[in-house]
Amino acid sequence: MRPDLCILVLGIALIGTADSRAADTRARPNVVFLLTDDQRADCLSCAGHPLLKTPNIDRLAKEGVQFRHAFVTTSICCVSRASYFTGRLGRNHKVGDFNTPLPADVLATAFPALLKKAGYRTACFGKWGIGGPEPKGIFDVWDAWGGQGEYFLDLHGYKVHNSEYLARRALDFIRTTPADQPFCLIVLFKAPHDPFQPDPHDAGLFEDVAIKPPKTATKEHFEAMPSFLRESLGRAWAVRDISTPEKYEQYVKNYLRLIAGVDRAVGQILDTLDDQKRMQETLVAFGSDNGYFLGERGLVHKWLMYEESIRVPLIVRSPRLPKERHGTKVDDLALNIDLAPTFLDFAGVEIPRGIDGASLRPLLEGKPTSWRKDFFYEHHFSPPKGPAIPRVEGVRTERWKYITYLDPGVNYEELYDLRADPLEEHNLGSPEHAEQLRAMRKRYGEYVAKLPPAVLPSVKAKAK
Repeated sequence: MRPDLCILVLGIALIGTADSRAADTRARPNVVFLLTDDQRADCLSCAGHPLLKTPNIDRLAKEGVQFRHAFVTTSICCVSRASYFTGRLGRNHKVGDFNTPLPADVLATAFPALLKKAGYRTACFGKWGIGGPEPKGIFDVWDAWGGQGEYFLDLHGYKVHNSEYLARRALDFIRTTPADQPFCLIVLFKAPHDPFQPDPHDAGLFEDVAIKPPKTATKEHFEAMPSFLRESLGRAWAVRDISTPEKYEQYVKNYLRLIAGVDRAVGQILDTLDDQKRMQETLVAFGSDNGYFLGERGLVHKWLMYEESIRVPLIVRSPRLPKERHGTKVDDLALNIDLAPTFLDFAGVEIPRGIDGASLRPLLEGKPTSWRKDFFYEHHFSPPKGPAIPRVEGVRTERWKYITYLDPGVNYEELYDLRADPLEEHNLGSPEHAEQLRAMRKRYGEYVAKLPPAVLPSVKAKAK
């Protein structure tokens, strides 16, 4: 063959190889998973918050799908994060406290492990939140920790806020990943977990704004709860942190300031994806590991099964969504256990057996699907000393919620009609609702019967 023809054939072959790599990348989108810590569902401007502005997260909602009824199946960091990574309920991934690592067989089926095996470049930055050492063989880049971590971290010899630090680490990972290799980037923000220490850049936000307590932050709502809830850890920490109007205002303002800092970090990540020409081949999901009480019923933090505690923000932006799906709001029940199978589905990776969640893809794409009408909730963690966190389980449907408490000597149930009573102010123990109560007890019993025993925390565990 003539030399010039050899060069031509070789050039065509190289172009073909490059095109096939680009096509492969498009067929297997990059995955960016952004997770905050203790962020309520209503604390985004795209969710209707009257004060907080989150333009970058709002951009995800405008270009993707916002799930307005998204929940965690256990409202505590370690268990919920393990559920996000594995797609499994706490009973099935076996993490019940902050000391216990994911079992090796479960870890091997976590979505980052499977994406790594499928050829993705993987990174994890921030609060891993699960016990044990760094998971070996899963992440190409690891800068994460099992505990809470600090709000101010050293970066090149000077201190930066945790959210800024994580954004910088994420930007470096995106820029150094080859254009022909798909990547999985997990960014696990500490914000807005307490103690609330916002970036000084955000210290002036809401300075001249009055913060009003929620409707249910009254003596009447507090006293309507049974004594074991009135004496629980959520109340003890409320007395510590929000005992005066002044302390309450500062508490909430710093909480919101931390979320504003997260939004700025999200903007940096999205801008870098744009700059690197990778946004149109990247699936981005934004969520939180649990909700948070901000004074409702005289409580702070999470753990219990009330809406403020279990409801979370969830936004998924897929590069493959048709334009008519951009900005869609979905009201089907979405769960933290759904993210892992969703990522695997879009990546073309087989979803392993034992997954409790389901891929959100049909809901994202607006395709007909048979979807859940209820879900099972469980929370069994309680610190070994001091005020307790009541052990709680229950079932939430699209309309009804059934709650039962499991500690010895406690015999208490709650039933709420969320359609008529979205703030859960009226426990329906009256005879007129006896049939609905029996139906919810029955559904709860069906869940318990098919699940393995609850995973109880180790005695060394502490509340976080």
